[in-house]
Amino acid sequence: MEEESGLWIEEKVLDRDIAVFEAGIKLGALYHQFIGTPVSTETVEVLETAIERSVSLQPWVSSVEVEIDREKVRENENEFRYCELHGEMLDVNVVVRYEEVEVHARVKYEEDMGYPMMRVERVKVLMK
Repeated sequence: MEEESGLWIEEKVLDRDIAVFEAGIKLGALYHQFIGTPVSTETVEVLETAIERSVSLQPWVSSVEVEIDREKVRENENEFRYCELHGEMLDVNVVVRYEEVEVHARVKYEEDMGYPMMRVERVKVLMK
């Protein structure tokens, strides 16, 4: 790959960089792992718990909160009383802690964009 002209300065990868990266990986993994999962109004709570427990097994995860929009599940249920999980149904908060850095990240459907956005909402550094 040809580099652009100019001076490049190599920087050290910081704990903050690692924590933010890990938070993004967690959101991307859970999204692509669980989208399409069969869900009904009767099983939505079980699926929320399964997602939370699955993600919480991964390194550096401090907490996971999953909320599936029950109204959207109800609206999308087919004649067999279930539907597939879609991104617009999810609201997930993940907290990753790597060393002294804590990252709060979220995936939530943005109505105005028509897209489930993943974003870092807050970064905290423990001061000693």
